[in-house]
Amino acid sequence: MKNIVFTGGGTAGHIMPNLAIIDRLKEYNIYYLGSTGMEKEILKKYPHIQFVEIPSAKFVRSITLKNLKLPFTLIKSIHVCKKILKEIQPSIIFSKGGYVSVPVAIAGAQMHIPILTHESDMSIGLANKIIAKVSKHILCSFEKTSEKYGKNSIYTGSPIRTQIYKGNGNKIINQLHIINNKPIILIIGGSLGATPINKAIRNNLDKLVKQYNIIHITGKNNIDNTLLKYKNYYQIEFCNNIEDYFDASDIVISRAGSNTINELLAIKKPMLLIPLPKGNSRGDQILNAQYFQESGFCNLLYQEDISEQNLLNKIDETIKNSDYYITNMSRIKNSDGTPTIIKLINQYSL
Repeated sequence: MKNIVFTGGGTAGHIMPNLAIIDRLKEYNIYYLGSTGMEKEILKKYPHIQFVEIPSAKFVRSITLKNLKLPFTLIKSIHVCKKILKEIQPSIIFSKGGYVSVPVAIAGAQMHIPILTHESDMSIGLANKIIAKVSKHILCSFEKTSEKYGKNSIYTGSPIRTQIYKGNGNKIINQLHIINNKPIILIIGGSLGATPINKAIRNNLDKLVKQYNIIHITGKNNIDNTLLKYKNYYQIEFCNNIEDYFDASDIVISRAGSNTINELLAIKKPMLLIPLPKGNSRGDQILNAQYFQESGFCNLLYQEDISEQNLLNKIDETIKNSDYYITNMSRIKNSDGTPTIIKLINQYSL
């Protein structure tokens, strides 16, 4: 069997798409080069993936002395990666971006190992701008991103985990004892939750529970026991079966991280997106959400525009226009990029 190296880390957004591809790769020994961050913890659950820790350093987007160490850490990490890659002898390297991928890609390029990298967002991240220069191609979740980047890019769509298609909403409905016929709204804000979204939903519970069932995945340590009095309001800190919650819901209110919204696109689930503001990120979620809105896949509410009436109006609009969103999402050919990505991996594998 051939060996393949995956890399990418720092956030779940760099890790989960890799796992979506790995899940469907059957003819490779899988190695994963990453840091001590989230990827190391997540990959403990996958014994068939051989995780190899490498030194890495993140570029901080502000003036700080920490950035002065970056060149030295990068040189050290490239040296370590070369040693590891010589031992593994991979046929190809697949990168999901993020700072941890940079030394792996540079080391691989110096050793003439084919490299593919994938960009989930509308705007290309700093790491992928570097990695794309040594890659065969940069693969893109969004067609507009591919068009902007030029000949070296390929529009593939986003890798989608197979379990996303296997959701069983009845499990959730039975578990929560939902016995009315009111629409079910799912609110998610990431592993730590999203405080502004949590606050906006909770401030409007009196009106929301009269019309809807609200399933609120709050993030760790964000359960509010004073709200247990509300019928039709269900709080969960986190879950390992998000596919079941997706299937149970009529619409999803979410941030606009590429992985989540592309999973919702793949299963044709209407969504109301509240992107992370630019001051809290490089603005990628805003661009993602705007593209989805322009394509007719979602409704959009900017965080700075959240008010009691705006939120209620946007939820009502999203429910009423669900068929419109579903019709538009059904027209997309590359809602699941995994098959195309696997073909390219096999094509470029030595």
